[in-house]
Amino acid sequence: MRRVAEAVGITPMAVYRHYADRAGLLNALANEGFAELARRLATQRFSVDIERRLTKMANIYLEHALENPRLFELMFLKPREGARRYPRDFKLGDSPTANLLAEVIREGVDSGYLRKDDTWEIVFEIGALSHGLILLYLGGRIGLNPARFRDFYRRSFRRYIRGIRK
Repeated sequence: MRRVAEAVGITPMAVYRHYADRAGLLNALANEGFAELARRLATQRFSVDIERRLTKMANIYLEHALENPRLFELMFLKPREGARRYPRDFKLGDSPTANLLAEVIREGVDSGYLRKDDTWEIVFEIGALSHGLILLYLGGRIGLNPARFRDFYRRSFRRYIRGIRK
């Protein structure tokens, strides 16, 4: 908390006026990260093509993670109080980012473009693919330069989407 206070130019006690403890601060940071990602997703203009929309959403996730690797880690990988849990929190609509992806998946199923299946399982699988590849890349387990990794990520994502098509 002292380093945070120093970084933003306030006293450590001022931080405690806003957050009860470190966990509260980390949750607030993660929630702001999710809100920013949701804003980025919501403000994009998407084509009507389901695959293109899903791919563009995946690209937004990827760029957000690569621009903010430590925030990505906090948002998706670090155990923390208040983190949303699958399936309950997602099925209740408590995820600002997953809700947007679920809308596109539902639209794809309703239009006949995607096979009928459990929307939230698909959303979570897409997240697992996306986050898994990003985690491996950020952890140095994928030996590609950034441009080649982006291409690999996009190809992997398209393969998954084509696998759930009707």
